[in-house]
Amino acid sequence: MTAPRHNLHDIDFRAIARKLTLVENDLKGSEEMLRSLQFPKNVPVIGITGPPGAGKSTLVNDIISAFTGKGSKVAVLAIDPTSPFNFGSLLGDRIRMAGHFNHPDVFIRSLATRGSLGGLSAKTIEMTDVLRASGFDYVLVETVGVGQSEIEIAGLADITMVVLVPEGGDEIQHIKSGLMEIADAFIVNKADREGADLFANNLKKMVQQKEVEIPVFKTIASQGNGITEVMDFIISHPEQKNDRRSMLLAEKAYKLIQQKRMIGVDKVALLVSIKSAIADDSFNLYGFVDQTLDKLSQ
Repeated sequence: MTAPRHNLHDIDFRAIARKLTLVENDLKGSEEMLRSLQFPKNVPVIGITGPPGAGKSTLVNDIISAFTGKGSKVAVLAIDPTSPFNFGSLLGDRIRMAGHFNHPDVFIRSLATRGSLGGLSAKTIEMTDVLRASGFDYVLVETVGVGQSEIEIAGLADITMVVLVPEGGDEIQHIKSGLMEIADAFIVNKADREGADLFANNLKKMVQQKEVEIPVFKTIASQGNGITEVMDFIISHPEQKNDRRSMLLAEKAYKLIQQKRMIGVDKVALLVSIKSAIADDSFNLYGFVDQTLDKLSQ
């Protein structure tokens, strides 16, 4: 995957924002717009995931700076955690990436997970495709890194980078096997902390057991250290092989079909119904689910 160089042209950020809002809120015309998307060039989607506090947003900041320094246009979709109580989004990444908001070659959008178990919803796929079709050279997707989102990112990203910190050393043996399968690279961030070298070495021993060795990078994102090596990997990463691309597209299709099947299921309305139903001492969750499904099928 080579670094794109092209004649820079103005991208209409307002038009992109309107399209994203159209898709995010299922407004009239969104389906037609999605079906009409065209992808004149291959735009790599780079997924960056890992546990909260690993410094993903700081790392993304450094990657954005490196890309723009090479003359590339970058779009960022920051997946924010949604509260299970108020269904809102923290939108913290907009604050952390504030330094790039006025850059003419950078577009940043936050997206609430909207209750998706793994943090990635079908909306993530649709909005990523809108960005891919909008003239950018790279699309970065930063996930919340909880639940199954690390695994799900493989169904979205051409390159999946998992960010970890030395403090996770005691848990290195418990890294999900699925995470080992989907990671194209591991990044040990905050590598100036105690135990970073040992943690990185243990991680390297684990990945060496794979058929294809997965690189392990050490970075100090807050100081910009180690970013050059990460960028070299991203730019030189080979195109997706057919089997991986098929898996990626199948995962996308599954999410989109799942979303369409779930049309009519309003999580907030479901909460209201549950509150009313549990007032009855004979409440049974499975009976409640059956009744809800019956109503949706009518």
